[in-house]
Amino acid sequence: MANRRTRAKRELAAVSAVMVIVAVLMGLAYVRINRPALGEREISIGVVGNADEEIWKAVQHELDARDTGLRVRLKSFQYGRYANQALANREIDLNAFQHYAFMEQESRKNGYRFAAIGDTYISPLNLYSKRYSSPDQIRQGDRLAIPNDPIDLGRALKVLDSAGLIGLRDPKATTPVPEDVVDNPLGLVLDQVDPTGIVNVLPDYAAGITNTNFIIDAGMKVDDAIYQVPGGLESPANHPYVNIIVARAADRGNPTYATLVSAYHSTYVADAITRYYKGAAVPAFRP
Repeated sequence: MANRRTRAKRELAAVSAVMVIVAVLMGLAYVRINRPALGEREISIGVVGNADEEIWKAVQHELDARDTGLRVRLKSFQYGRYANQALANREIDLNAFQHYAFMEQESRKNGYRFAAIGDTYISPLNLYSKRYSSPDQIRQGDRLAIPNDPIDLGRALKVLDSAGLIGLRDPKATTPVPEDVVDNPLGLVLDQVDPTGIVNVLPDYAAGITNTNFIIDAGMKVDDAIYQVPGGLESPANHPYVNIIVARAADRGNPTYATLVSAYHSTYVADAITRYYKGAAVPAFRP
C-alpha cells in the first residue's frame, strides 16, 4: 500500500512538472509573438484596416532575411485621421496608409509636422462602365458616380478632365472641387457616392470612378476600365497619389526607419505587392 502511494505521488509530481514546462513554453511563445525577442527592436506602424497585412508580412520576411533584428507591429485604425493623430501623439512610430495629397491636406489642416520617408505603391483610380466601352460614347446629360471622399473626389475630377469629359480651372491642382469645373459640354451630372458602393450602383449610372480594390473585390479587373489615366509613376500628375510610409519630421533621418524602408523597397516585397493585389496596387519604387 505504501509503495502504491509513493508511486502515485511520483506520477502526480511528474505530471505537474510536465504541466509547468508546457505552461512555461506557452508563455514564451506568447511573448515571442506579442513582444520582440531579446535583442530585437520593434517598430509600430499605423495602418487602416487590414488590406496591407500580406505586404507587411513580406516586409518582415525581408527584414528577417537580412538579419536586421527589427520586428514590425501593425496597429489598425478605422480611419486615416486617427492614424495621423496617433503618429503626431507618439502613440506609434510610423504610419503607412496615405498618399502625398492626403498627408499634405492633413498637415495643413491640423498643423502636423510629418515627412514621407519611403514610397510604397499607387492604386489606380479609373473610369468604369456597364453601358459603354469608351468615354466617347457617354451622352448628353448622363449621370456619373464619383467618390464623395474629399481627396478621391478631387482625383476623380482630374480623371474626368484627363478623359476630356469636363474642364477644370486648374488641371494641375491636386484636390479640385466641383466648383472648379469650368467646362461641362455634355451637361454631365456628377453624383457623389460612397466609394465602397460605386461598383454596386454602376448599372444605374453611365459610368463611375472608384478605387481599384473595390473593383477587384467585385470580381472585375483593372483592365475593365473604359479609361485609365495615362502616364507612369514618373508622371507629375500621378505623384500626389503615391502611397507612402510617414514619420514625424524630426525622425526623418532615423537609421532604423531607413532599414525598414530599404527592406520594403526589395524585389521580394515588390513581387508580393504584384502577386497579392493583381493590379489593384502597383509598386511605386524600383527594387
